[in-house]
Amino acid sequence: MSLNRQEKAAVIEEISAQIAIAQSIIVAEYRGLEVSSITSLRKDARASGVYLRVLKNSLASIAVKGTDFEILSDQFTGPLIYSISSDPVSAAKIIAKFAKNNDKLVIKSGALNNHLLTKEEIIALSSMPSKEELISTLLSAMQAPIVKFVRTINEVPSSFVRCLSAIRDSKIDAK
Repeated sequence: MSLNRQEKAAVIEEISAQIAIAQSIIVAEYRGLEVSSITSLRKDARASGVYLRVLKNSLASIAVKGTDFEILSDQFTGPLIYSISSDPVSAAKIIAKFAKNNDKLVIKSGALNNHLLTKEEIIALSSMPSKEELISTLLSAMQAPIVKFVRTINEVPSSFVRCLSAIRDSKIDAK
């Protein structure tokens, strides 16, 4: 199905808006992949906050022109699915996880911080924790000393009460 000029402009505008807030773009070839598999991939991407779209390569080239992702333009050949994410790791996680189980999805390349990524770099990036995971780890590390301090302070009266209880129990047993 061919798009008219206005529809193409709308698609470019939509993609440009996604690229403006993106930190990473991962490009994968989906040749031979069944519709049900792509639907499953889209569902997973949506749940992770990743924008996933099959685009004409010429429209994608226009959308990335003048951005940090313009270095990807040379990679836009063949039937490609574009995953765009505001989190540097999410797009790589979704695509790498899906490609591991479906050999017909072939990771082609990606871009992160004006750096072109190879397939191996994308797979390595996918093994990194996401922003939310890093924040939760940082918060738990910051909270740990406070929690330990409160437990230590609470242990003094607790051990006193246990000691009194033991004395009471020993006097009751002695009678």
